[in-house]
Amino acid sequence: MEQRLTAEEQLTLKTGAFGAVFLVSNAQPGMLAMVRESFAASGALGDASGVVKEALTTGPLPTLPRDSALEIESVVLPALSRALEILREKAPQELDAYRSVVLGAADRVAQAHRGVAPAEAAVIDRIRTALAEPA
Repeated sequence: MEQRLTAEEQLTLKTGAFGAVFLVSNAQPGMLAMVRESFAASGALGDASGVVKEALTTGPLPTLPRDSALEIESVVLPALSRALEILREKAPQELDAYRSVVLGAADRVAQAHRGVAPAEAAVIDRIRTALAEPA
């Protein structure tokens, strides 16, 4: 049975999802690219449904560090792992949807400007690892 997520839990899901998009977008700098990428990501995040959609479309935007990619990753990757724990406990049927939305958004962002650059592919691999089932 699905349980409602607290505001804090919703923010964790949002931090992971939006942060993943932000990481991929920042892997290949460029203002025009960033605009195209943000439109691509919003389309993918808009494909969510259920608890995942509610978490991604309500409440405040997450606050992410802006100083360095490593600092951003140190917040985003644990948020992705924690989001999976939250969903496993409260809405296990939404796990695959969350993974799919986050990876889909990350991939759309990478594809939005001249295909996937090696730096973007490396970031997506780290995101995919954070979203993997524990062994």
